[in-house]
Amino acid sequence: MPAKKPVVSRKNTPSAVTIRMYNVGFGDCFLLTFTYAKQERYVLIDYGSTAAPKNARAKYMVEVAQDIKERCKGQLDILVETHRHRDHISGFTTEGEATGKIIASLQPHHIVQPWTEDPEAKPNAMTATTLTQRDGKPNEKDLTSHFLGSLEDMHRVADHIDQITRNKTLYAGSQTLNQLAFLGQNNLKNLSAVKNLINMGKKGQTHYVNAGMTLNALLPGVKITVLGPPTPKQTETIRTQRSKDPDEFWQFRSFWASQRLTANAIASPGRPGLRQRVGGRLNAAHPPNMRWFIEQSRKAYADQTLEIVRDLDSVMNNTSVILLLEIGNRKLLFPGDAQIENWAYALKNKKWCDLLKDVNLYKVGHHGSLNATPKSLWQLFRHKGGDHTHDRLGTLCSTKSGKHGSSKSGTEVPRAVLVLELKTNSDFSSTEEYKAPDRLSRAVTIDVTG
Repeated sequence: MPAKKPVVSRKNTPSAVTIRMYNVGFGDCFLLTFTYAKQERYVLIDYGSTAAPKNARAKYMVEVAQDIKERCKGQLDILVETHRHRDHISGFTTEGEATGKIIASLQPHHIVQPWTEDPEAKPNAMTATTLTQRDGKPNEKDLTSHFLGSLEDMHRVADHIDQITRNKTLYAGSQTLNQLAFLGQNNLKNLSAVKNLINMGKKGQTHYVNAGMTLNALLPGVKITVLGPPTPKQTETIRTQRSKDPDEFWQFRSFWASQRLTANAIASPGRPGLRQRVGGRLNAAHPPNMRWFIEQSRKAYADQTLEIVRDLDSVMNNTSVILLLEIGNRKLLFPGDAQIENWAYALKNKKWCDLLKDVNLYKVGHHGSLNATPKSLWQLFRHKGGDHTHDRLGTLCSTKSGKHGSSKSGTEVPRAVLVLELKTNSDFSSTEEYKAPDRLSRAVTIDVTG
């Protein structure tokens, strides 16, 4: 007689999942509700912002925290911090409005963070902790002192950038200064939020993850595959940033190749004599030709500083956790801010590419930037285009225009050409479209029983 098929208990399998996207401006905050026969389970993916939504009330982040607490009935099952950028973790801070205290009161059972967040993995570490795994097995040689030390150096540079923009000691146009201030502040260490996440982990269980791990035991009936970030041992791509890739990025031309400035263009712009200004202009004591040279040098210095901090920003984005959730016959993809260097490892894995072909909902990477939705990834989704059916791909984008990049250089976030593609070939929803009564959040529910 043929063997009987195992009976699957419906009480341990979700019947539906609701994805709620909060309008936090330039940032991410997603609350997932998994509906079981006798209960609900809740997963929070990121909670941060670096720019308030348009027409937001003064304490909008407090409103978000309180709404999360009410909807999850005072208890979180899983909290995911995709990476350390302020626009993803500022809500966990215990300073100021102390929204992080509200989240901590929810006592999450599990904290999921990238392997780079492991507090035991010091910059001079030569081995990984037992919580850092690959392919489900402990791997004690994945951490490198060079890579972790570089992340710490990045925070020091970000702090310096933040200081010079606040003190107005950098000669630059308003657009460049705004970009520097935004990126500098976003890359600060966010120490209060980091400490709060560590403390929450001590009360529950923390999982420091890298590509290849699975977290299937965290939620009944839900398969969770970690597609990123890779460790330096798994791939060199996270150590090498690509400024352009026309085959993968959503851009029309290779702008940066023609606009890049070299260090030779700078003529000691930090020398005290070059900082003398009267009424916003260079000191008249300098000869006219020297004034022109000094001004051009200052502009070159500011532009190069912006380029450096953009590169540092990309490094942190490429430590971002990429999660693929499989529930019944539905798949949800949450890549945080992962950029092409992070994605490159996953997209070389044929098994993972086959899994990605069936994705039903995609959280648009890095708020819609040009290099966080690789075209090779998008091509895997393309069969989901066409008429509006239950299989049509759903895309969610948490973003705010005018804060990152510029349309002149083809780097604006969200990238216009990408947004057009998302609107054309998916059911696209952006927080920029939010109006009353769904000003604070909007939810989509997916039936996973079919």
